[in-house]
Amino acid sequence: MTAYIIRGTLVTAVASAPLTLSEGEILIGSAQEIEASALSRVQLAAIWNGLPGTNPISRFKDRKSAARRLWSAFQELPLPSELASAGPRPGSKQAKVVDLLKRPEGATVAEVMNATGWLPHSVRGMVSGALKMKHSLMRMSAEEQRGRVYRIAGEATA
Repeated sequence: MTAYIIRGTLVTAVASAPLTLSEGEILIGSAQEIEASALSRVQLAAIWNGLPGTNPISRFKDRKSAARRLWSAFQELPLPSELASAGPRPGSKQAKVVDLLKRPEGATVAEVMNATGWLPHSVRGMVSGALKMKHSLMRMSAEEQRGRVYRIAGEATA
């Protein structure tokens, strides 16, 4: 069952409840728990305003409607594992790099630099770290006539 941890105005979805909570964290598992919490209506409104895709409000009418609306919004939050596997944001420079490296001919550091405007060390950092750790993609490289060429070989396994 998905639970939600509230830290100030930040809400994080978790697949299972952690064994311990840090000071100031609240674990929520239902709308009733939100309603029964010690959070004030001002705090509940601040949490609402911090959620993605919500229209800012100054306050809730009552605790019951606040709990119902917040619980509904919490259930739309992705689990951290869903965020990690989502890949780069469409249209971002990282997405451009992934697209370049997925081509059959791959891409050189210079080609990625031209496409993104990054410096060489940024390109190498993306290729050596972010592709595998952040986006779960495996890369391969080969020395060719045009220089070292990088390609995406597939999904990384855990």
